[in-house]
Amino acid sequence: MTDRAILSDDVAQALAEGHAVVALESTIFSNLGLPAPANAEALELCKQAVLDQGATPAVTAILDGRPHVGLSADEEKRVLQGTRKVAERDLSVAQAQGWDVGVTTVSATVALAHAAGISVFATGGIGGVHRGSELSGDISADLDAIANHPVITVCAGAKAFLDLPRTLEYLETVGVPVLGWQHDWFPAFYTRSSGLPVPHRVEDERVVCDVLRFRTRPTTGVLLTVPIPVDDEIPASRIDAVLTAALESSTRAGVTGPAVTPYVLERIEKETDGQSISANLALARNNAALAAKVAVALASAPA
Repeated sequence: MTDRAILSDDVAQALAEGHAVVALESTIFSNLGLPAPANAEALELCKQAVLDQGATPAVTAILDGRPHVGLSADEEKRVLQGTRKVAERDLSVAQAQGWDVGVTTVSATVALAHAAGISVFATGGIGGVHRGSELSGDISADLDAIANHPVITVCAGAKAFLDLPRTLEYLETVGVPVLGWQHDWFPAFYTRSSGLPVPHRVEDERVVCDVLRFRTRPTTGVLLTVPIPVDDEIPASRIDAVLTAALESSTRAGVTGPAVTPYVLERIEKETDGQSISANLALARNNAALAAKVAVALASAPA
């Protein structure tokens, strides 16, 4: 895949010189992640947050059948209009079939980051084990990708409508270290705490880098969870009822698989009068800033 990937000039230069780079998925910046114009705002906020910390942002996508790591302004405009998701399993298909625009999910971005030599990735929230998975078998490919690529994924926990206890259990089973950034509780995206203790609390980005460095399996990644900023949190008492109603609606509508996330997010936006959008922007920017700090620490660490 590396021989077909196109790196933007700034990303290629940063990697060649050993400087910090942070990979960013493109689904969140498309119409499948956030509605316009919030998707464009998220893109600029995340890129600037990375730049402000001294790292180079590298948005990933499939364009004209080629994987891209780092985009030009014109390429970013195409991503903003993207409506076709690319998970890791789809990367080879998208290239073989020459997809025009494919926006990358967590799993695809982790794979592309690793292939390009990028060790830190920022997103909003990862996918996980879905509620009712004992019947549906619905487990996000994000978890498998994190377990099989040595990349630090920085996120605000998993999507709040997932089965979070089973998601944590799955990550333990596949050997992924789950860290809480200066926080004792696994975040639930819109809320700072899911009520589930995080396995390991960390206070310093250098420790995060060492967790990746000291991994026992050469392919295993690290999950660094970051609670949403206090002022942007949606109280659990409010969001829980909205989530339940959205999930019940998706079941009645027969929505399954990858279609569940955009369906539920759209319902949440409507029921919270747009508060979920501002919360999403805040946590995405916060995650990108911390990811850049970790990337800078990793780039400056002794070999």
